[in-house]
Amino acid sequence: MLTIERKVRELAVEQAGQLPAEVHGSSEPLLLRGLVRHWPIVRAAEESPSAVEAYLRRYYQDASVNAVFGEPGHQGRLFYNEDLSGMNFKAVPARLDQVLDEIRGQSHEDDPAGVYMGSTSVDDVLPGFRSENDIDLEGVDPLVFIWMGNRSRIAAHYDLPDNIACCAAGRRRFTLFPPGEIANLYPGPIDFTPAGQTISMVDFEEPDFERFPRFRKALEQAQLAELEPGDAVYIPSMWWHHVEGQRELNVLVNYWWRPVPAWMDTPANVLEYALLAMRDLPKKEREAWRAIFDFYVFDFEEESVSHIPENRRGVLAPMDDMLARRLRAQLLRKLNR
Repeated sequence: MLTIERKVRELAVEQAGQLPAEVHGSSEPLLLRGLVRHWPIVRAAEESPSAVEAYLRRYYQDASVNAVFGEPGHQGRLFYNEDLSGMNFKAVPARLDQVLDEIRGQSHEDDPAGVYMGSTSVDDVLPGFRSENDIDLEGVDPLVFIWMGNRSRIAAHYDLPDNIACCAAGRRRFTLFPPGEIANLYPGPIDFTPAGQTISMVDFEEPDFERFPRFRKALEQAQLAELEPGDAVYIPSMWWHHVEGQRELNVLVNYWWRPVPAWMDTPANVLEYALLAMRDLPKKEREAWRAIFDFYVFDFEEESVSHIPENRRGVLAPMDDMLARRLRAQLLRKLNR
């Protein structure tokens, strides 16, 4: 296991379930020790894994979940197979109670097969759960998901939304990196991924520094957060995070939200089109487009277009729902050529 010296900054949580004001707008990860210590599922976790099982089964309805079943010998790492022709696990629809049965069945194995359920809507699969286990995000309407499994290692990846990940049972270890470390994390394919997000190809348990020498640079910027039941970590948008479940039964509930207008599109679509339209241009043209993107997007300020009459700014005017619809229709006409 990697030794990470730098710890994620810890904030005091004065009242369980209430976020410290500093969380909103923070550009750095934050460890929120005891944020969900009042949750009944956390109290069950303090008792035993079987108590957690029993608590979850109380709320489960007959709904299908996306489950992942690995094989022994991978130390819980859910990843590609050796030649990247597929994955080292099988993803199948299952029942949540079947997943719990499989986790319990593997709990006494020295080399357990991986069992994992990720990114599952709490309200769909455990209706009523949030009436007792929830946090106040002050007017934010988040997506709330549950993640569950035995010992697991999820490769470093980034997510677009801001994220609060709450350890409800077991133990979680998060290793986090700023967005600028992407080159040093050796990202894999964009359009062929284990779970939808591009992942780091580095094995954090046994990093191959000959194959991935720049990973040493990434480790200089790494931050560590270790969560016990009741703790949470705030992960800002686009921060890379490697996640380990370290007990026989680990349950995490996370909250995702984006503090942007609903009409905004996902930037990942822009990246894919840029690969098509820009990446293979001659370098001097790419540099020219870099300057144009800086001017119109990355360094944009109101004064950038103050020399243009307001009634002639078109798509350079402040974006709203109506202008977004117009621009989207314009793009679709161009793409459907």
